[in-house]
Amino acid sequence: MFEKVNPSHPDKIADRIAGAIVDLAYRQDENPRIAVEVLIGHRVCNIIAETSVLIPEHAVVLAIRRIAGDVHVVFRQVPQDPMLAENQAQGLRCGDNGIFKGVPVTLEQKQLCHVASKIYHLYPTDGKYILDEGRLIICQSNASTQDLLHLFPCAEINPLGDWTGGTDVDTGATNRKLGSDMGDSVTGGGLHGKDLSKADVSVNIYAWMKAQATGKPVEISCAIGDREIDGLPYEEVVGVARSFIKDLGGFEKFAEWGLLR
Repeated sequence: MFEKVNPSHPDKIADRIAGAIVDLAYRQDENPRIAVEVLIGHRVCNIIAETSVLIPEHAVVLAIRRIAGDVHVVFRQVPQDPMLAENQAQGLRCGDNGIFKGVPVTLEQKQLCHVASKIYHLYPTDGKYILDEGRLIICQSNASTQDLLHLFPCAEINPLGDWTGGTDVDTGATNRKLGSDMGDSVTGGGLHGKDLSKADVSVNIYAWMKAQATGKPVEISCAIGDREIDGLPYEEVVGVARSFIKDLGGFEKFAEWGLLR
């Protein structure tokens, strides 16, 4: 049983905006410190960013309007706590306490990701999908039920009826769709809106990648300040996550589908 939402779901729009702002921070510094929270809905986008670099507000507004359209932006950025910043000054150390579990992706999850991607290519609007053994449920906004039935004749299409979706109908918040992004993997934190020094990003990615490579679940715990994770220097774990994000094209691209794509 698995649910997938597409990149135009309001929560994923919030994740994508957070990722775009992290990308802006990385354009200014190779190793910025940043944590972003986004709440968007009904033509207003509220953002709080704790950051070690000054991000131009006009660049933030341009990114938001590219992703979410013409919305009113309330952007507040504050410096990272100086004591926390000093703790990382002599090299990367684990940025938080956490418990992380990476789990191999199932065939069912792969199948639903394929369905979601296929539908989104045709209808790039708000949508969510469930696959529970043989039961496929498709809730897709701004789409013809008959057209979707032609593509998926055995699916349940928009059981409550047609709908428009998007941030004019519902609100979106960062990291509210981690089940869609991670499948059976488990985390104590959020994937999106944070720099690579944060264990919520790097250790989650590392544990998930190791689970896919070994075909076995991976469980990792860490404490803030740890210099080693899973027997590796923390810098190496961050390096694994950095390569993963770079290959995808950045944090905004990562936020579109999460780890399951």
